[in-house]
This record gives sequence, structure tokens and C-alpha cells, in this order.
Amino acid sequence: MKAIQFLFKTSDGTAPLIARLTLGIVMFPHGAQKMLGWFGGYGFSGTMNAFTGAMHIPAALAFLAILAEFAGSLGLITGLLGRVAAFGIAVNMVVAIATVHWANGFFMNWFGSQKGEGFEYHLLAIGLALVVLIHGAGKASLDAVIQRKLTAGKTAATT
Repeated sequence: MKAIQFLFKTSDGTAPLIARLTLGIVMFPHGAQKMLGWFGGYGFSGTMNAFTGAMHIPAALAFLAILAEFAGSLGLITGLLGRVAAFGIAVNMVVAIATVHWANGFFMNWFGSQKGEGFEYHLLAIGLALVVLIHGAGKASLDAVIQRKLTAGKTAATT
């Protein structure tokens, strides 16, 4: 029961709200590209083929990466399982840095003058995810609603 309570525990702060909404809104198009083919993406099948075929990522891990970006962004936007969503996106970003972007250096490829994109964007995403991991989903989140219900149920059971 304590693990479930921890998943939904959140501060009532504005900072986690801003961090989760910013990260969720920024990550949603990336997840929708991979899952739905929106915003010029390849969709689920195309992304799975690219991850497993060209990048040689095991299918289970490729699926989790797509799920983390798509469902994780929706979880952050709604504030449902904010810590789980933030963790999934943070892991995705760490793996992206380690496997693809590290070799391109720090900076994004703003002017098309380098071989690929650097990892500055990924560090910002990790930083926002850490705020949610530490503080929870914050104000105006489904986690806060669930936390209140769990706390009310716990209080009613002890009286």
C-alpha cells in the first residue's frame, strides 16, 4: 500500500505543475510521431522497424521507448502517474544521449553544420523529469486527486 501511496504522492506546488506540463507538451509530438505517425513521424510499425532493424534495439526495449514517450507525455499532461511518466522519459533521454547524441556534442544542430543533433535538449528534458520525480505531479494533477482519495480512505479506516 505504501508503494501505491508513493506513486501518487505529490506536493501542491506550482513548480512541479510547470515542469510536468512543459515536459509533457514538448514530448507529446515526439511520442505521437512514433506511435501514431503524426507530425511527420513513421508511426508505430515504422518506428519499431527503425529501432529494431536499423538501430538493433531489442523489440521489447523499442516498444518501451515508444510507450514512454507517448503514454508518458499524456501521463505528464494529465498528471496521472507523474513519477512513472517522468522516469520513463528520463530513461529515454539518457539512452538517447548515450547511444546517439553524445557523439554529436552538446549543441543542437541549429544551422545544419554538424553531423547530427547534440544532447542539450535531452539534458533539459532530464532536468524537468527530475523535478517531477522528486516533487510529484504538483497542482492540478490526477495524482493529487488520487492522493486525496487515498488519504481520505486511510483516515476513515483509522477512525
